[in-house]
Amino acid sequence: MGSRGANLVLSRANRMRAKLQSALEATALEIDDVSYQHAGHAAVRGTADSETHFNVKIVSPKFDGQSLVKRHRLVYDALADELQSGLHAVSIVAKTPQEAAAAK
Repeated sequence: MGSRGANLVLSRANRMRAKLQSALEATALEIDDVSYQHAGHAAVRGTADSETHFNVKIVSPKFDGQSLVKRHRLVYDALADELQSGLHAVSIVAKTPQEAAAAK
């Protein structure tokens, strides 16, 4: 008999968390599903997927020495499968640990 958890389908937010944590070794990670704010948006109207828009705040040492564009590219690369399968938009705040500490 298999584990009950084996049949559990992870939410997109949980899959995103796992992918970003693994790829970018995040020291802090916040993922907010804001799809409800875009329910009537033309690009997602008529789709069954209700997890389409997210705000991501991520702190990673892998961002050291990287431009903002490169940081965003690293996040998009980690989420490539999600972007291909219904994730429509991601708002990203990407900081190094030093930048995050200075902001506090």
